[in-house]
Amino acid sequence: MEDPVTGEMLLSGDTTFPGGPDSQASSTPVTADFWEHGPEGDSLEERLAKAMMGDNDPFWGVMASPSMASQGPQDAGDKDLPPWLQSPEQSSPESSEEPPEDSPLASPWRDPMTDSLESPLLSPLASPLPAPQSHPPSMDQLMEELHFSLTLIDALDTLLILGNVSEFQRVVNVLQEGVDFDIDVNASVFETNIRVVGGLLSAHLLSKKAGVEVEAGWPCSGPLLRMAEEAARKLLPAFQTPTGMPYGTVNLLHGVNPGETPVTCTAGIGTFIVEFATLSHLTGDPVFEDVARKALKALWKNRSDIGLVGNHIDVVTAKWVAQDAGIGAGVDSYFEYLVKGAILLQDKELMAMFLEYDKAIKNYTKFDDWYLWVQMYKGTVSMPVFQSLEAYWPGLQSLIGDVDNAMRTFLNYYTVWKQFGGLPEFYNIPQGYTVDKREGYPLRPELIESAMYLYRATRDPTLLELGRDAVESIEKISKVDCGFATIKDLRDHRLDNRMESFFLAETVKYLYLLFDPDNFIHNDGSVFDVVITPYGECVLNAGGYVFNTEAHPIDPAALHCCRKRKEEQWEVEDLMREFYSLKKNKKFTLKRASDHGEEESAKDPRDASSEKGGEKRSSKKSSHSLLSCPSQSFNSKLAVLGQVFLDNT
Repeated sequence: MEDPVTGEMLLSGDTTFPGGPDSQASSTPVTADFWEHGPEGDSLEERLAKAMMGDNDPFWGVMASPSMASQGPQDAGDKDLPPWLQSPEQSSPESSEEPPEDSPLASPWRDPMTDSLESPLLSPLASPLPAPQSHPPSMDQLMEELHFSLTLIDALDTLLILGNVSEFQRVVNVLQEGVDFDIDVNASVFETNIRVVGGLLSAHLLSKKAGVEVEAGWPCSGPLLRMAEEAARKLLPAFQTPTGMPYGTVNLLHGVNPGETPVTCTAGIGTFIVEFATLSHLTGDPVFEDVARKALKALWKNRSDIGLVGNHIDVVTAKWVAQDAGIGAGVDSYFEYLVKGAILLQDKELMAMFLEYDKAIKNYTKFDDWYLWVQMYKGTVSMPVFQSLEAYWPGLQSLIGDVDNAMRTFLNYYTVWKQFGGLPEFYNIPQGYTVDKREGYPLRPELIESAMYLYRATRDPTLLELGRDAVESIEKISKVDCGFATIKDLRDHRLDNRMESFFLAETVKYLYLLFDPDNFIHNDGSVFDVVITPYGECVLNAGGYVFNTEAHPIDPAALHCCRKRKEEQWEVEDLMREFYSLKKNKKFTLKRASDHGEEESAKDPRDASSEKGGEKRSSKKSSHSLLSCPSQSFNSKLAVLGQVFLDNT
C-alpha cells in the first residue's frame, strides 16, 4: 500500500493513519520512487539498486557508532536533562536560562555549541578516501567510496561557515582527486541535485573566501564548477519526457532505465531552479535553467481548479497519482524553490505563482495555524497530521514578509518539540501525540532553519530558546562516541545506528548561524569582494545568500559575473561614465555599446514608454541595445540592473 502523503510503499501491518485512508504500515517503509528502500532484509546491492541517495539509504547515512545498537533507552527523567525534558517535579524556574539582555544573540551559548558539534562533524571527514582498487570493485566497495565522497560534498560548506578553513581546503583537494560520476549506479535525480550539484556549486563559489587558490576566470570556471556541471548533465536525460517533468531516478552511466516508473513526487519535479539556474549563469549553457523552468511550469499548469497540487504525478501523462495536497513531504521544496528561485533570479513570475499557491493553502489546509493534508480537488481533510518536514514553512513565510503568520505557526511546532525533545516524523494534531511507526527524529533541520530565518527578521528571544533547546537535546540524547545518532523513538529516546548527512549539511549549519551574528553569511552588503572575470569586474560575498533545500548557500551576485551577453556589462559602465561626465559638463548623451559593431542610435521615447519599465523583454534579438534610452537631460531616476542613479545637480 502507498502512504497518501509521503508516497511511501507501506508494508503490511496494523497501523491506520488517523483521519486518512485505510493505509497500513509497519516499521519498515519502502518508498515509491527516489525515496525507495528495501526492507531491512535486503542485501546492500538491492538497496543500492533501489535508491542510491534516499534520506534513509545507507548511501547517505553516516554510521554513528558500531556499538550503538546495544545502547538502551535513555532516561527521559534524568536530572541532567534540559528543563523542558524534566518532569514538573524536577523542573524549576531557575533552570530555564534566559538569553542575556545585552546580547540577544546569546553568545555564551555559541562556543560550547561549536565545540560539541565540530568534532563529530570532522570525524567522518578525518580519513582519506579508500585507496583505488586494482581489480573491479565490489558493490560494497563502490558504496563505501561513494558514500564517503558524497558526504564530504554535502558537509563541505558547513566547514567554512564554522570557520574551519584548513579542513575545507583539504576536502576540496580530496574531492578533486577522488570523485567520478561516470558509474553504473541508479541515482535519485532530486537528491543528486540538492546534495551533489548544490554542494559543489556552493563550495565553488566559496572557494576563494576559504583561501583556495582559484584558477583564472573564476567564478566562471573551476574544478568544482566542472564537477557540478558533470553531475548535472548526468541528470538531464531524466527531463526528456512529454511533459518536461523529470523521472525520479536516472542511471549515471546509461540514463533513464527502460522500465523506470513515471510516477514522481511533486518536490522531485519542482526542486531544480536554484541549482540549475546558477549553473546556467556560471557556465553560459541555458539548458539547465530551461529544463528546470519547464518542469516548474508543468506543475503549475496541472494544479487543480482550487489551486492545489497533489503529492505524486505521472510525468508522462500528467495524471495525479497521489492527490493529497499539503506543505510537507513530497511537496515541500517545490514551494520553497518558487520563492527562492524568485529571489535568486528576481523573477516576478515565480513569486506570483507561489503567492497564488499560498492563497489556496491558507484557504483549504490551514486550521488554527496548523496545516493539514487535504484532497487536492475538493479541499476536504484527508490527514490531520503535522509532519516534521513541514517545519520549514515559517521560515519560508518570513522570506515573503508574512512574519506574523510565520511566528504563530512556529510556536505551534515549538510546543511539539518541547513535548518530546525533538519533532516526530508524524504528529497527530487532534490527539496531541505521535503517529504509530512515525515516532523517530533523524535530527532534521527544518524547525531550526525556520528559527534562524525568523530570528533574523524579528530578534525574538523565543527563537534563541528553541536553538538552545535543540543544542541541549541533541547533545544529551543523540551524542555518541563518533557522531550524533538518529533518534529512533522520541518516546523513550532509543537511538538508531546512523547519522544522516543532512545533519552535517543543514542542522549543524542552521544552529551555528542562529547564534553567530557576525558570520559572513549574514553580511548586509557593507563589505564585499571585487574580482576580475573575462566579462569585467564582479562583486561577490556581499551577502543575500540563497540557501538551497539542503542548506547550501548560493551567492546571488555570482549569477551576474559570467554573462555571455557582454553588452549589458559594458553598457552599465558606459552609463556610469556618462553620469560622471554630466556632473562636469552639465550635458548628457547616452551612447549605445558597440560590441557587435552595431550602428549607434537613440531609442524612440515612445518605444521606451511602451515597454512599461522593461518588465517584459522580447525573446527575439532586438536591433537596439537593452539599456539604450533617448538622449535627454539627466534629471530623472534611471534604474540599471537594479541600481538607481539620481542626478542631484
